[in-house]
Amino acid sequence: MQNRNIRQSGKTEGRRYSLLGVDGALSLTQSENADLFAKYVNPGLRTLLSIVGFDRAFVKAQGIEVFDEEGKRYYDFLGGYGSLPFGHGPKDILNAVDKANVRPNLLQAHIPALQSALAHDLAEITPGDLEITFFSNSGTEAVESGLKLARGAQGDGVFVYCEGAFHGKTLGALSVGGREKYKKPFMPLLAGTIEIPFGDADALERALKSNRVVAFIVEPVQGEGGVILPPEGYLQEARELTSRYGALLILDEVQTGFGRTGKMFACEHEGIAPDILCLAKALGGGVMPIGATMATRKVWEKAYGGLSRAVLHTSTFGGGGRACAAGLATIEKLVGENLSAHAEEMGAYLQQGLKTLQSAFKTIEEVRGKGLLIGIEFKKPVSGLLDVLTAGTINKVSEEYYASLVAGQLMKKHDIITAYTLNNPNVMRLEPPLIVQKEHLDYALNALEDVLAGNKGFFSMAAGALRR
Repeated sequence: MQNRNIRQSGKTEGRRYSLLGVDGALSLTQSENADLFAKYVNPGLRTLLSIVGFDRAFVKAQGIEVFDEEGKRYYDFLGGYGSLPFGHGPKDILNAVDKANVRPNLLQAHIPALQSALAHDLAEITPGDLEITFFSNSGTEAVESGLKLARGAQGDGVFVYCEGAFHGKTLGALSVGGREKYKKPFMPLLAGTIEIPFGDADALERALKSNRVVAFIVEPVQGEGGVILPPEGYLQEARELTSRYGALLILDEVQTGFGRTGKMFACEHEGIAPDILCLAKALGGGVMPIGATMATRKVWEKAYGGLSRAVLHTSTFGGGGRACAAGLATIEKLVGENLSAHAEEMGAYLQQGLKTLQSAFKTIEEVRGKGLLIGIEFKKPVSGLLDVLTAGTINKVSEEYYASLVAGQLMKKHDIITAYTLNNPNVMRLEPPLIVQKEHLDYALNALEDVLAGNKGFFSMAAGALRR
């Protein structure tokens, strides 16, 4: 490992540091990297990544392709959980960020043109009367901002959310999240939340009738819930019900927005618009972190209108120049290349191929999705002798990281990168960049067929992971 000794001046004069720096980081071997990650970042995650075969070290990436330190090529079908609409290293987005380098990136004592322009372009492409945007740095922050905005506009009351929902892992976002595993260690969370089944309009109406509801927060498609689609017309009913009972509708399109589902925004499939829209991931073009919380002028004015309320919600890094430049270029590229339509076409092709595999392999429970947000749900394993012989290890891995065993085999045998969904580990996601082509999809379909045909069940896959 390359080290540099640097003498620091000031109060710590005389102390020597062993620093890696950028050059040292880029020269780390896979083994050195893994050791540092286990020691300084997250030892449990490092173990998990090893078990499911995700402990690679990638050193180069372009488009849908990534390369390990041996020069081996992989196809990225994870796409940064939807954050890479154009794949890795999109030159036009990077060029836009470079153009913005002459402007101040973080300077509060001025009115930033790049931020103003991005807010304008977002208002142009979003549905309904969404007009005012607050910028942050991530999807979770966008959700936090949305909840706070709703509270400011509506006053006292409760938030309604859905079983299986995922809105982030900060305290407020967890409070409207739908998986107990992520919530229980941090109880008590925010008071005043009600959970209802996803896709159940009757349950929503009962909650609205019985409570003073500030807002209903919902994903048009539950990404981390396992790529769950609601019944047709559900979003229209949610829109009508929230309006009737005086609650706000918050749509979390952090993962579904910007062409992912075959429309610029998933809510457009049902022709509705929310009062508050939470965005992130793809908005940064895979280059910069950025979140955005949009609202109608009416809602915004109730919460933050007037001089005295203008600074009730701010962010040091939110709306930075380089991030906004990336957002502007991303929208231009999405619109100019009509990538929503491409996502719809490629997604339909991929789903058709997956459903053909479903008919051939009983291990596939269901295939579902919209556009290039697709989930494959696998049947749960039944404990057997192998589980007994491994003192429960196989069963634990299979239950908690079920789809990752399949994903691990896809990476190990066929150089395809994908993963499971956080709130439903039985579901493997296929979420490639929007630029994916049919030849990539055919390769992935053939690879999945080979993995499923080569394993009698998931215990054999798990055993293979442990032998790795």
